[in-house]
Amino acid sequence: MSKNRYVIGVDFGTDSVRTILMDAWEGEMLSSAVCLYERWSKGLYCDAGKSQFRQHPLDYIEGLTTSIKRCLKEVDVEVRKQVGAISMAMTGSTPIAVDVQGTPLALLEAFSDNPNAMFVLWKDHTAIREADEINAISKQEGMDYLKYVGGIYSSEWYWAKLLHMLRADKKIGEVCYTWVEHSDWMPFLLTGGNDARKIKRNACAAGHKALWSAAFGGLPAIDFFTSIDPVLGIYAERYGNKVYTTDKSAGYLCAEWAERLGLSTKVQVGIGAIDAHVGAVGGEIKPYYISKVIGTSTCDMMVVPGDQMEGLFVKGICGQVNDSIIPGMVGLEAGQSAFGDVYSWFKDLLLWPLAKKSFSDADTDRLYRELEAELLRELNDAASKLPLYIDAPFALDWFNGRRTPDADPTRKGLIGGLSLGTTAPDIFRALVESTCFGARAIVERIESEGVKVEGVQAIGGISNKSPFVMQLLADILNRPIHIAATEQVCALGACMFAAVVCNIYATVEEASVNMGSGVKEIVRPRSEYKELFDQRYAQYLHYGQLQQDNKK
Repeated sequence: MSKNRYVIGVDFGTDSVRTILMDAWEGEMLSSAVCLYERWSKGLYCDAGKSQFRQHPLDYIEGLTTSIKRCLKEVDVEVRKQVGAISMAMTGSTPIAVDVQGTPLALLEAFSDNPNAMFVLWKDHTAIREADEINAISKQEGMDYLKYVGGIYSSEWYWAKLLHMLRADKKIGEVCYTWVEHSDWMPFLLTGGNDARKIKRNACAAGHKALWSAAFGGLPAIDFFTSIDPVLGIYAERYGNKVYTTDKSAGYLCAEWAERLGLSTKVQVGIGAIDAHVGAVGGEIKPYYISKVIGTSTCDMMVVPGDQMEGLFVKGICGQVNDSIIPGMVGLEAGQSAFGDVYSWFKDLLLWPLAKKSFSDADTDRLYRELEAELLRELNDAASKLPLYIDAPFALDWFNGRRTPDADPTRKGLIGGLSLGTTAPDIFRALVESTCFGARAIVERIESEGVKVEGVQAIGGISNKSPFVMQLLADILNRPIHIAATEQVCALGACMFAAVVCNIYATVEEASVNMGSGVKEIVRPRSEYKELFDQRYAQYLHYGQLQQDNKK
């Protein structure tokens, strides 16, 4: 066992960064901190009407600094001396343009307020056209480069976003040396990187978002990229020829960051990864179990022994990638582009009058803040008391497009079956049902492709905050839902990887056994509602198919 015993795990979420400091020997969390992103919370650089969601790198830098320092402030000097590693999890695909030194262009004065120079957040859908081109070329050329990502390339992913940025902003293209995932750039930053050619790409993001596969010997052939657009060939050549698993070290904390954080230059920095993948480890994922990371969106993760996936290709998901979750296993990813975001949209819709500045005064502002804090809880409570019946209002959950099965960012949400007697809780329940039906569609697709789903684990904020949502999910899936005991699963998973990086434990599995928090509760389906929800699900599929038919 390593002489170090403390590790730091950092989770860069959509709205905030969360950090925990753990005693890896005892599996005990010593301190935690959450820091909201200052610019993001003001809505800067985003335009929901255009599906444009950008985040400034300073939000990440400041959030990391503040949250780690808050954690360290809660412990004594001896603990700080025995911190062995920091590992991080980030949303993805969330890439950014960097210059040849690896500096994000948004940190250069000329581009400091340019949204195209910032991180393109996972849920940004401005690259729909470019994703369509990638999919069309793949079919035209007969190149089977999409088989490991479910057969469809998404506008949420690396190459589509890069091509869109290069076309949308010629000045950015003149300075951009390469395109880097947040999960790769942050370890590069903390280790003092100053040469973009030496950025270490993680196997998780490379495989699920950038088409990297051992079967191809790395990326697809350069001809594939140049046939989409000649400029992509340049960036494919600059991508590098090696990827790294998350249990490996990216290097040591550089002197500048060691001083800034109050740590030693002997602290190792782990290779990064996408938050949901790391969260699945934090939730103690098991083979053949779906681990649902439920927040603003969902990511559905699975691990399967490699020999059991030979010859199997699950169509319509976000990929099946060797070593992407647990080294030595195939990681499967699916998910929904909006889950909690659907509920937040409805909350904001109801609060619209109070949010109008023209109505603003001190009393209105106070009322708005109170309602904003309580409205979702009240909707959950009221919806849970409603009677269940077949002709209740219904919805489709594609308010931010459809991620899986079968990525289609042009799909739209829908609410139907309304009358003059329909209430806000009626609509809210329909929205919750729709997100759970979307989850069921994912499970059914995975099983229809030959991969058995033996259980479901739920992790993330909603799984701990909304018994109503979890009960409907169990009912609609007709499966027990195992809810993780901690909300900080992504940061916990990062701590587990950090413990392997600095040799406290030999494997991720060993770290999980010793550091995991276990299951808080098991929510079981109510058998008396199975037939009802089967009929409601058939209705969901029917209206989804009508929308698809209307597009043709």
